[in-house]
Amino acid sequence: MCAIFGISDNKEAARLSYLGLHALQHRGQEGSGIVSTDGVNNYVHRRQGLVQDIFNETILNELKGSAAIGHNRYSTTGESSVANLQPLRMKSAMGWVSLVHNGNLVNAKQWVHALEKQGSIFQTTNDTEIIIHLMARSGSTDLVPALVAALKQVEGAYSIIAMNKDTMVAVRDPRGYRPLHMGELMGKPLFASENTAFDLIGAKSVRELEPGEMVEVALGDGRVRSSFPFEKKEPQQCIFEHVYFARPDSNIYGSNVHQVRKALGRKLAEEHPAPNADLVIPVPDSGVPAAIGFSEGARVPFDMGIIRSHYVGRTFIEPKQSIRDFGVRLKLNPVASVIGGKSIVVVDDSLVRGTTSKKLIQHLREAGAREVHLRISSPPITHSCFYGIDTPTREELIGSTHTAEFIRAYIGADSLGYLSREGLIEAAGGVKKGFCHACFSGEYATEIPT
Repeated sequence: MCAIFGISDNKEAARLSYLGLHALQHRGQEGSGIVSTDGVNNYVHRRQGLVQDIFNETILNELKGSAAIGHNRYSTTGESSVANLQPLRMKSAMGWVSLVHNGNLVNAKQWVHALEKQGSIFQTTNDTEIIIHLMARSGSTDLVPALVAALKQVEGAYSIIAMNKDTMVAVRDPRGYRPLHMGELMGKPLFASENTAFDLIGAKSVRELEPGEMVEVALGDGRVRSSFPFEKKEPQQCIFEHVYFARPDSNIYGSNVHQVRKALGRKLAEEHPAPNADLVIPVPDSGVPAAIGFSEGARVPFDMGIIRSHYVGRTFIEPKQSIRDFGVRLKLNPVASVIGGKSIVVVDDSLVRGTTSKKLIQHLREAGAREVHLRISSPPITHSCFYGIDTPTREELIGSTHTAEFIRAYIGADSLGYLSREGLIEAAGGVKKGFCHACFSGEYATEIPT
């Protein structure tokens, strides 16, 4: 999962890209980058870390021009390194081209082997570079035909923004795995993974790109052209965006994320009620909307019985003296005065390995909870994702190898209830939305190479 952002014909292009990426920080915290152009030259800055730590006034002044694209990286292919950060750039018959990509290509390894045999030299271990090589090999001197030719040869998930000196193009794969929005600022188009990025900079949200849609913007005059250059396929929009990844204040696939998550909680209360519970509490922050919905559906009071620390970085110095379950305690701490002596329903968005839930339930009991009933606002995760989410292997997914009763006993809960797949789809808008739920069902829309 990554964030992409692009803005055309604005003298503050780099600064607005910085703000857009800041609003999309939740989609990737590994590193960030921006490429800008003034119509003649292009300028780039990429570093590992968080957006606010990577860019400063001096750097943004160096990113000249009135058009820019940016990227926040969350690695699903390739190691964590500066070389794998985006935007990627190349110089070819098309001139300088830069590109940002959210998603995963499922036939990436086959293309890497094939292209290397033909003499290509890869500078990264990032599947996005395959698109760059295929564009260069298209023989076209124009950005759009080269990009179309490249994308017709790959399979999988891609939401992409590409740019050269006179054109910006945004495109979503024919199945629409990953979201991509178009907005407008001072009459000129811009693009982002989620429309919440537009709110921060005062831009108007226009619409989501449709699966398989390509939108071209002529830099300098703002002319916009939409086309559908790919074979039409059944939509497979990632339902896990609604469960966890997208910001609650975003609108994804035509629905507000916060409202969908509340609906998941209400459906969960219908499927797995807890009639004798005294209190509903969320696992913050992602479990909050579903817990509100569960509270409403079950008519059980809601409270914040767990407090999350928002200052936990990617690394932390642990005390030399061993503290049991230090990592969980560092991030999540029960409020004894809220849960003491009560039967509580704990609502979380998903359960992956079960280790965090096991430790958290221990802490809740130590804080005085009389009973702990765990409710999950999604089905058991049973399969790996190959379309842009870095899920563990099937062997590491506790839901793929163990029953709900085994998991309940393992984590130490008094009861455990998952939202059904049918309930998830219904609460998220129904089957007509065209959701990908392969991580819950194993039903992949593409062939997954060994």
